[in-house]
Amino acid sequence: MDAYHALASSYDRLTWDVDYAAVVDFYMQILQQENLSPRTAVDLACGTGSVAMLLAQMGLQVTGVDMSEDMLCQASQKAMDAGLPITFACQRLEKLCLPRGVDLAVCALDSLDYITDPEDCRRAIAKIYRSLNPGGCFIFDVNTPEKLRAMDNQVFLDEDEDVYCVWRGTFDETTNICTYGMDLFQRQGNGWHRSWEEHREYAYSQQQLMAFLKEAGFTSIRVYGDRRLEEPNSVDQRIYFKARKGKIL
Repeated sequence: MDAYHALASSYDRLTWDVDYAAVVDFYMQILQQENLSPRTAVDLACGTGSVAMLLAQMGLQVTGVDMSEDMLCQASQKAMDAGLPITFACQRLEKLCLPRGVDLAVCALDSLDYITDPEDCRRAIAKIYRSLNPGGCFIFDVNTPEKLRAMDNQVFLDEDEDVYCVWRGTFDETTNICTYGMDLFQRQGNGWHRSWEEHREYAYSQQQLMAFLKEAGFTSIRVYGDRRLEEPNSVDQRIYFKARKGKIL
């Protein structure tokens, strides 16, 4: 089963502890440091739209892009319920095509790691570059290779009253991919429905991603620790990248 199919309807319940506001606040810190005030933004691999909604609440004109129709259905309903005029599009990032340029592109929660073919990742970054207006900014985060390797043979559990999820990780040194199979139990009436999904993440190094960004044309590239305006350290399991599409003189 494709990733985020059965999971979509329970995703927000299982990720209740993700501090999306802190993620967006860190974006704002970077933008302030860059002296940028974007008016338009695209939330790449937007999932259920939590980041897109926060950006829209701040007054930005936002487009959310994701390859999962199931996740986009959740996002669209959330935005509609909140009265937020967010546009959503079902696209793969390596085939990204927006109707007009944007000032800001963000990609949260290690979503770029889900592109498990480095050539597709290179193409996606090139497409993102083309989608930005001159002077635009691209901010994203990835899991560190050390974190993904440490998930090998680990078992994790998430649950609430109506959802029970157990997932098991493996890391393949040959493919450089972390795979985790997810057993999902969702309450339906008096019973439970069981489904299974497989998620895969590629362990991109800083050097790889820096090379892709430079090849695409990005400049002013900087790498940060986990929501800190400082260089990463050995403890960070998640790192952030900032890159610019030139600068308007």
